[in-house]
Amino acid sequence: MFVLTLFVGQLFRIQGLEASTLAAQAVDSRIARTTIPALRGQITDANGVVLANSVERYDVTADPQNIRQYYGTEIGGKLQGDGFAKAATALSSITGAAPQDIVTALKQADAKKLRFVYLVRSVTPDQWNRINDLHIPGIYSERTVARQYPQGTTVAPLLGWVSANGKPGGGVEAIANGTLNGKPGVRTYEQAPDGTVIATGDQSDSPALDGNPVQLTIDNDLQWYAQNAIAGAVKKYKALSGDAIIMDVKGNLRAVASYPSFDNNSLASASPAALQSAPFVQAYEPGSTSKVITMAALLAQGKATPQSQFVVPNRLKRAGTSFKDSHEHPTLNLTLAGILAESSNIGTIEAGEKLDPATLYGYMRKFGLGSTSGIGYPGETAGILAPYQKWSGSTRYTVMFGQGLSGSAIQQASVFQAIANGGVREPVKLLAGVGKDGKLSPPQDSRKAVTVVSPQVATQVTNMMAGVVGKDGTAKAARVPGYNVAGKTGTADRYDPTLGRYNGQTASFIGFAPAENPQFIIAVTLQRPTAGSIYGGEVAAPVFSDLMGYALRRNHVPPSTAKTQEYPLTYDPKKSVGR
Repeated sequence: MFVLTLFVGQLFRIQGLEASTLAAQAVDSRIARTTIPALRGQITDANGVVLANSVERYDVTADPQNIRQYYGTEIGGKLQGDGFAKAATALSSITGAAPQDIVTALKQADAKKLRFVYLVRSVTPDQWNRINDLHIPGIYSERTVARQYPQGTTVAPLLGWVSANGKPGGGVEAIANGTLNGKPGVRTYEQAPDGTVIATGDQSDSPALDGNPVQLTIDNDLQWYAQNAIAGAVKKYKALSGDAIIMDVKGNLRAVASYPSFDNNSLASASPAALQSAPFVQAYEPGSTSKVITMAALLAQGKATPQSQFVVPNRLKRAGTSFKDSHEHPTLNLTLAGILAESSNIGTIEAGEKLDPATLYGYMRKFGLGSTSGIGYPGETAGILAPYQKWSGSTRYTVMFGQGLSGSAIQQASVFQAIANGGVREPVKLLAGVGKDGKLSPPQDSRKAVTVVSPQVATQVTNMMAGVVGKDGTAKAARVPGYNVAGKTGTADRYDPTLGRYNGQTASFIGFAPAENPQFIIAVTLQRPTAGSIYGGEVAAPVFSDLMGYALRRNHVPPSTAKTQEYPLTYDPKKSVGR
């Protein structure tokens, strides 16, 4: 009776006092939860072309103990064959995975008495439906999401990538992660001890919230064309690398191409050096393209005019240094326009020393040197622009022609955008729209346009740069048939951080067209060309001409109807009335 009393008391406790608690514990022991992945938002170009999107995929899993009973086909009323091998052959025929890899995974899991193992990752919904129709015991799936990049290497460094754990890896994927990233859901269900779902058990879903789309200012056709053009130039001139930027006059990036590139659909084969967009993250001494800043500052401060006259010797001593031009020459009689057209370092120093260091530094800062674009690109460089108080004796002069400082290709393109836009530097823009509640809206942007020089000065600099592509300039190869072009070459010694010294050259050309009504600014840069030539006017200018011609024609920009004003490049000292 004592034992019976204990039994009755225990029964009363279980079924009466603690019934609900124990029932809940029993249910909880059967409850399983899985994550419902959210689709990441699309990235599109300015015209709606998909550059990145997320798609539904399935990971094929297995319970080896159940699958061991699978013998493929029935022969003579009996199931025949090796279960693992037959299952592997069936899965392989649908997914393309190696049968031996599947068998190995199953055997290793079975030997450890594991009830769960991944067999094939990221199969399409159609493939999973075909696998499911085989009714192989112990074969299950997990729904996942895969990121796809339809344009491949064309725009990979700019877009970045998404890792297997869903984390963004650089580029637009990181910049706009807050918009693109969704919120995963949760599926709750009851399962039996063998892992199968109890059909009559409680099931509930907390749905996933997909991410929102992002639209870029990039034009996919221009991006594709620029990527192929710069890749061809790098190979032709056996350069270390190269990049090309196409920007419209309001600062919208229409193409940001760099080579070498990588395929963000297949990160395993990517070179670490190619993962980031070089125009944003690579700083280099720009060389003569920076002479445009010196010329603009001289004109804005009233220290010179395009026709101011200078005697330019073959050598010039300043601060204990003997400066020279890119080539030997007799003493020249050049105007300020001629100094720019012939890209004379000596002439630039003679003119630029009319500016005190603080004033020149101020214009460099207003043109954007020493600062990032504000886009938020991961790893973007601000370059190096030391305060003028720290300039050494020689740096005081080298910065006038783009050495002794460094910057990115984005910064250099922005300098020319300011001139093309009547002296107003617009913020560089990459995001055109961000999605919310099913609609695209312009992104919030607190950056403001900066007036650097007056429209009159911008026009003067433009006309001076038109002489660079003239018959006596350094970049005749930059001409675009039917259009007036304004631009500037650059050839600078290239500092190699790996070697810790200068090694090779940086060759560039930056310009815009039509000069009288600019539509596009294009910057082309080649790092360490080693075949054919090292000069920007010979290796970068032809790429500029090709890209600009394509961009203008594709956007139906009418040809120029009249030539830009031409300033004299030289003067006759016998007829000169003074400098």
